[in-house]
Amino acid sequence: MPLVLDSPAAVRRAAMDLLARREHGRVELSRKLRLRGAPSELIDPALDRLADEGLLSEARYLESFVRMRANAGYGPLRIREELAQRGLAREAIEQTLRDSGFDWNAQLYEVWLRKFGELPGDQRERARQGRFLSYRGYPLDMIGRLLRGGSFD
Repeated sequence: MPLVLDSPAAVRRAAMDLLARREHGRVELSRKLRLRGAPSELIDPALDRLADEGLLSEARYLESFVRMRANAGYGPLRIREELAQRGLAREAIEQTLRDSGFDWNAQLYEVWLRKFGELPGDQRERARQGRFLSYRGYPLDMIGRLLRGGSFD
């Protein structure tokens, strides 16, 4: 029998169940609750209360998401876009990326080393490696320096 989200307590319980699994942003959590059948008029008050209690935190969600995606080998451009698509404020995204402490050059090098391991021998291979790294979300200037064999200093 599906969960019935027709009371504030049921909406809160469903939201807390989702938050117990991992951090969520407000927009994402709201969408998931709506998909589970919660009425809009019950969602916002429940999320406001969870935020007031510190159980729902955009800042924690941003930090968690950046760490998870960076550790998976994705660069700042891709992470920024994914967060923007999730309805988070650009300023908060930028601040979190700046404060993340990730060395994006080192991340880029690690991803490149795992996937390719040797500098491209011709233009076609250079383009192939560049496309892959660009898709992963690394800036073109960083990719260019890496593929030319330059240092990041």
